[in-house]
Amino acid sequence: MPSRFTDTLNEQIGHEFGASQQYVAIAVFYDNRTLPQLAAHFYAQAVEERNHAMMMVQYLLDSGEEARIPGVETPLTAFADERAPVALALEQERRVTEQIAGLVQIAREEQDHVGEQFLGWFLQEQREEVASMSALLSVFDRMQGHTMHVEDYLVRQRGGSGAEPANAPPAAGGAL
Repeated sequence: MPSRFTDTLNEQIGHEFGASQQYVAIAVFYDNRTLPQLAAHFYAQAVEERNHAMMMVQYLLDSGEEARIPGVETPLTAFADERAPVALALEQERRVTEQIAGLVQIAREEQDHVGEQFLGWFLQEQREEVASMSALLSVFDRMQGHTMHVEDYLVRQRGGSGAEPANAPPAAGGAL
């Protein structure tokens, strides 16, 4: 019989895939408006969220637990303006942070020390994601409708390959 931790981690896989789909929808929104830097940023975020789901799948497989791939809600595709998707993304990252913290709490309650340790990387990742989206939203707010300046900001901020860090947990099927 699966533990509460295993069941909740399987639910989180769905949340991660849902976040990935939402980021694809946001990327397409920006792509349709010929905002290539914002589109690229969110396409990359979508792959990152997909990889997070697959890391969780791999953890369950390695633990001898059943990995379930739940369906996801339809993502939002219409937005009031070009700032709204970033505000939604920040909201989503804060929600995922709460979900991961809840998983850590469950692991502690069940004395699943390996599961708790596995989640440590995700907590750090979420801190970085919330900070990154907060900064992007702040740039939008300072630019007051001048989205091309936000595009310039993203060009200046881009660095590295966008791949998961070397200390990231393995992803089932390999990280993209």
